[in-house]
Amino acid sequence: MAASTSILARYFPILEWRRAYDGEALSSDMVAAVIVTIMLIPQSLAYALLAGLPPVMGLYASILPLVAYAVFGTSRTLAVGPVAVVSLMTASAAGAVAAHGTAEYLEAAITLAALSGVMLFALGVLRMGFLANLLSHPVISGFITASGILIATSQLRHILGVQAGGDTWPAMLGSLFAALDQVSPATLAVGVPAVIFLFWVRKGLKPLLVRLGLKPRAADIAAKAGPVAAVAVSILAVIAFDLAARGVNITGEIPSGLPPFAMPSTEPSLIRQLLVPALLISIIGFVESVSVAQTLAAKRRQRISPDQELIGLGASNIASAFSGGYPVTGGFARSVVNFDAGAQTPAAGAFTAIGIALASLFLTPLLFALPIAVLAATIIVAVLALVDLKTPRQLWTYSRADFAAHVATIAITLLAGVEMGVIAGVSVGLLLYLWRASRPHAAIVGRVPETEHFRNVERHKVFTVPYVLSIRIDESLTFLNARWLEEYVLEEVAERPRLRHVILMASAVNEIDASGLESLEAINHRMVDAGIRLHLSEVKGPVMDRLQRTHFIEELNGRVYLSQARAFADALRDNGEGDGAADDLARGMI
Repeated sequence: MAASTSILARYFPILEWRRAYDGEALSSDMVAAVIVTIMLIPQSLAYALLAGLPPVMGLYASILPLVAYAVFGTSRTLAVGPVAVVSLMTASAAGAVAAHGTAEYLEAAITLAALSGVMLFALGVLRMGFLANLLSHPVISGFITASGILIATSQLRHILGVQAGGDTWPAMLGSLFAALDQVSPATLAVGVPAVIFLFWVRKGLKPLLVRLGLKPRAADIAAKAGPVAAVAVSILAVIAFDLAARGVNITGEIPSGLPPFAMPSTEPSLIRQLLVPALLISIIGFVESVSVAQTLAAKRRQRISPDQELIGLGASNIASAFSGGYPVTGGFARSVVNFDAGAQTPAAGAFTAIGIALASLFLTPLLFALPIAVLAATIIVAVLALVDLKTPRQLWTYSRADFAAHVATIAITLLAGVEMGVIAGVSVGLLLYLWRASRPHAAIVGRVPETEHFRNVERHKVFTVPYVLSIRIDESLTFLNARWLEEYVLEEVAERPRLRHVILMASAVNEIDASGLESLEAINHRMVDAGIRLHLSEVKGPVMDRLQRTHFIEELNGRVYLSQARAFADALRDNGEGDGAADDLARGMI
């Protein structure tokens, strides 16, 4: 019975945290839900606009997905819903198969959510949470930075009130410049102040309210409500000055009511066209979400399960698809707000869903006169926080290879679009990994005087002798690098005519595959032919277990030593002229 309960709790984390759910947790979750709901309403509308969808679909994607994650998710504070990068990827994928504003476009967005949900759910069941490691930090950072630039640029047309488009940065900029003579002064008068106000709210409102005597927590809540204030003021301005008649685009009628039941497409041709985009959305969404969840969980000494997170996000996307939404994932800004607001359990997300549902029922008629420019301003302010200008400088100093991957991801995303950016980022990351793995680090080492430690001869003053060569291997031996090691050892041996012993120090070798074993055998045969003894030292237990299942240990013309110090000492004693040195070494004098 206990075992079955444990299995159920693994797949339904709600069964675990609800046991300790009490009034204090309820109060904290309710407060957090109110704050996140205030923040999420304008964001949901704005991100749906970014995805090329009716604003109401942003609300739909912020109701049932939150409930599904509360049941299946493991993070106590992750806030699921529409996010900027996934919205941009949705627009790119759906726009490739249907025209914006058509029923086919909406169907493609819903189908993307369903496909992404099924993929994520299946990966979770197969326990493939390690996929989060496929994208390195430089690649992810580069992709998010480039996406932030693309998103902000794409929204400038709404600030200017012009017709422009494009899927790449050059196309967007060219389209904007070509339409500059069509700029709407009234739209500009709404959009620019909104951008300035939202930027100020993000940084300056809370300190001002604190100086005016408001408590920090209340000031923080008021600052988070800044976008709602921008929405309210802009609606009043549109009504008071009849700005819609002056060319200011507004959202128009937003349907009231709860999300409808929707059916993703089962058309094979459409599914085939959306499979790759759905996979890319799934991977990017999962990596972004699990990174946020792990960061926040660590602050409270909690843990999350990447495998179960796949299931939680999969269930959220399936719920979004069948309720008329589009792909969702865990959002950084919302999750941080949820965390700071004191959310204790995923129930905060479910309460947020109730708040969004109430807004869908009763508030949508009030949004009729909401200027599109204000939603665009909300997006611009949100995504420019994603643009990271510090990482390139840091990577240039720390790792030129990672810098190359970072810059390549940014450049390809900007020049070729988001899908090619993701593919290129993964490809560049894997190629760099393979290049590094094919050229492992190895060092000739000697003994540090008066110790039993061995260090790189190029970095330290160490004791060596011309008839003993000690090589420390700092990587596992695999098909990627085995040939390199073989050539490296033979080149070093060829330069030492007095050599009698070669010791391979394997303390950093965690695995030797078949190719690595073959190279060790080849080195051993060459040493036999040259009259040189080959030894291994500090071989790890699991590696030694595998070697003992082969003939290599029997054919080895030297020995396997537990320590490098013993191997070196024995090699010294084997030389007729080195007995005195070996005795001094044993006494720690050399």
